[in-house]
Amino acid sequence: MPDGQDLATRRNPFTWLVFRLPEPSRRLQVGIAIAVVLTQAGIAVTGSIVRVTSSGLGCPTWPKCFPDSLTPTSNSNVAGFHQAIEFGNRMLTYVVVAAAAAIVIAVVRAGRRREVKMYAWFIPGSTIVQAIVGGITVRTGLLWWTVAIHMLLSMAMVWISVLLLEKVRQDDAGSVRVLTPAPIRWLTAISAVVLTGALIAGTMVTGAGPHAGDKSADDPVKRLDEPIVDLVHFHADFVIAYVSILIALAFALLALGTTQQVRRRLYVVLAVAVAQGLIGLIQYWTNVPAVLVVFHVAGAAACVGTTAALWAGQRPRTAVREADAEPSTLVAK
Repeated sequence: MPDGQDLATRRNPFTWLVFRLPEPSRRLQVGIAIAVVLTQAGIAVTGSIVRVTSSGLGCPTWPKCFPDSLTPTSNSNVAGFHQAIEFGNRMLTYVVVAAAAAIVIAVVRAGRRREVKMYAWFIPGSTIVQAIVGGITVRTGLLWWTVAIHMLLSMAMVWISVLLLEKVRQDDAGSVRVLTPAPIRWLTAISAVVLTGALIAGTMVTGAGPHAGDKSADDPVKRLDEPIVDLVHFHADFVIAYVSILIALAFALLALGTTQQVRRRLYVVLAVAVAQGLIGLIQYWTNVPAVLVVFHVAGAAACVGTTAALWAGQRPRTAVREADAEPSTLVAK
C-alpha cells in the first residue's frame, strides 16, 4: 500500500511535479526565504523612487503600460524617463513573484510542517493582491489613500516574510521555547501596534506632502487636504511612543534577563528606530528632499522587519537536544 505522502502527490498535480525535483537543503530554504524578505522590502523602496521622480503615471494604465501597448512606447504626453522608471518597477514584480514561487516549491518539496507551508503560500497570494491594489492605484490617478494602502500592504508583507524566514530556520521536530515572560511579549506586541499607527500616519503625511507621484498640470493628483504640519506632529507622536516602548523593553530585559539573541535583536530594532527618527527630522528640516524619502521608506521596512524578528525570537522552536542543553532559558508562559 502507498503511504500518505504518495497518495497526496498522486492526488495533487502540483505536489506531484514538485516531488520530481531534488529536495532542497535547509540552507537553500533559508536563502530563498531571505530573498523573499529582500524582494518584498525592495519593491516598496523602488516604489518610493517611482513616487519621488513623479513617474507614478509613467505607464498611465494597468496591466498594460498604455491602452494599446504592454510596454513603454513613444508618447508625447509621457516622458520616456518616467515610462522607464514605472515600467522598470513593474518588471521587478516578476522578481518578487519568482521568490514567492520558489519558497512555496522549496518548503513543499522539503516536506516542512504545515505552519511553514501556510506562511509560504501566503506570500504569492498576498503578492497577487498587492499587484491588483497597485493597478487600482494607477487607474484612480494615484489617489493618496490608494497609495497609502499600497504602502501599508507592503509593510504587512515584510512582517509576514520575516516570520516565514524565522519558521523556515526552525526545526520542525523541535519544541517551542518561551524566552521572555508574557508581559514582555505583550509589550512587544504593543510596540508593533504603535509602529502600525506611525506607518498609517506617515502615509497621511505623504498624502499631503510635496511628492504626489506625478506633476501633470492638466490633471493634478488629488492630495490629502489637511495641514501637513499637524500631520507631521501626529506621525511624530507615534514614533516617539514606539521608541519609548523599545527603551522600556530594553530596561525590562536587562532587569529580567534573557538570551543574548533576544537582547541583540532588541538593540538592532532600537538602533533602526532611532536612525529612522533622525531621517524623519532631517526630512522636516530640509523640506523633504527626494533622496531622503527613499531612505525613509527603506527605514520603515527595516523597522517592521526587525520588530517582527524581535517578536518571533521570543518564542522560537528549537531542537529538543538544544532545549535540554539550556534549561535555564525556559520561561513559564
